[in-house]
Amino acid sequence: MDLLSNLALGFSIALSPTTLMLAVAGCFLGTVIGSLPGLGPSNGVAILIPLTFSLGLDATSALVLMTAVYYGAMYGGRISSILLNIPGDEPALMTTLDGYPMAKRGRAGDALVISGVASFVGAFLATIGLMLLAPVLARVAYLFGPAEYFALYLLAFSTLGGLASNNQAKAALASCIGLGIAMVGIDNATGMPRLTFGNLHLVDGVDFLVAIVGLFAVAEVFFFIESHGRNSSIGVKLEKVTVPVRDILASGWTMLRSSLVGFAAGVLPGAGASLGSFLAYMSEKSIAGEKSGFGTGAPKGVAAPEAGNNAAAGGALVPMLTLGVPGSGTTAVLLALLMTLNITPGPTLFADRPEVVWGLIASLLIANFVLLAMNVPMVRVFVRVLSVPPAVLLPGVTMVSFVGIYSLSGSYFDLLLMVGFGALGYVLRKLDVPTVPIILGILLGTHMENALRRAMVLSDGDPTYLFSSPIAAGLWIFAVAGFVAPMFLRRALRKPRAADA
Repeated sequence: MDLLSNLALGFSIALSPTTLMLAVAGCFLGTVIGSLPGLGPSNGVAILIPLTFSLGLDATSALVLMTAVYYGAMYGGRISSILLNIPGDEPALMTTLDGYPMAKRGRAGDALVISGVASFVGAFLATIGLMLLAPVLARVAYLFGPAEYFALYLLAFSTLGGLASNNQAKAALASCIGLGIAMVGIDNATGMPRLTFGNLHLVDGVDFLVAIVGLFAVAEVFFFIESHGRNSSIGVKLEKVTVPVRDILASGWTMLRSSLVGFAAGVLPGAGASLGSFLAYMSEKSIAGEKSGFGTGAPKGVAAPEAGNNAAAGGALVPMLTLGVPGSGTTAVLLALLMTLNITPGPTLFADRPEVVWGLIASLLIANFVLLAMNVPMVRVFVRVLSVPPAVLLPGVTMVSFVGIYSLSGSYFDLLLMVGFGALGYVLRKLDVPTVPIILGILLGTHMENALRRAMVLSDGDPTYLFSSPIAAGLWIFAVAGFVAPMFLRRALRKPRAADA
């Protein structure tokens, strides 16, 4: 009965005209952003976060808008993968293996429709999983003490770099940079300023929204400038769009299995949609066998990764809401939004702010049907986005970023700092150093430090206390495994890509 009453509360919020309008707008904007090669959900959400403050949205409305953008970007990533053979974001990489060959055979419309339906199945089942699993995990989180939380934060740092970098050393370097930035400001224990260099603007620390918009949005602007505003072009022309009912029905079990695999990968802190997409594709390829046509334009090869990565996107919301630890790069950005709105994700969120959690879940259920309606009949509209020149997008991205941050803080120093973070993000990306661990370090650095200090106080400085409980020991083991495993997963990921080439 609690579930039904909570859902009733959620739908009473989600079906209000304002919330419904924000969800639809977020779905449309997210799909547009996702269809542009290279932007992806992390950049899309980071670019639009300042908009939520400019509009004066409350916590529930802001979170609904941003998660709708998140889901929409995951749907939209398949468009450039299929038509251009360029992934809209990293999780859509596996879609290129069969989506582009289908398009080259004159079945671009079929591939887009199949991938849209698979995205709906994965995202919808993940939202159901979020609804059922999150309250249970929130109750389990009450068993966590400072040692367990420190190990959990370490797990997030060790795995979130994942497949985003060519080597784990660069991901570790990025995490250290983020933790160093988190130390700027007043020390909570001593009240003394740290790393401020006498600058009063840094006494309160570095605003993580300034860092996020700089590292993602402003850095993207620098890359647009570097490209000299070259227009994008459609590699495969979209002809007639029909609904391939036979292929969709034949891929039904593939979508269900891939959704379960993707959701499980998304729930793991730091695993994210990339792992969900990869595991879903490889598992379905092994089930189908060598004669299945995977890699040559098989409809199941399109359905599997799309269901997997969209399910992982929903699964990544579970640890963010229940433990306060992001499950992916985009949920790290969403975590920053919650913290800016004075909402602390964790086990008490479901009891203290049920309207936020259940309003979000109900809105996501509605948003999935909105996205299905947009991404099948309106697919031609989003395909046209691929012909928009970056020179047109550049002024809009710049304006939204600067106006949003200035309206939030009213500080010229924050604008300069944002540009500085943009330059840092540009340099790091040129060096193939992932920026998401930096954001995670800024977000969780203070919490990780406080957990370590409380653990040392409780144990009188005994470091073995950090491994004392079964939960903490298990998290340490997963953290080590999570740091090492991507080295082998990247090799396995390159094999099907090389074979396709």
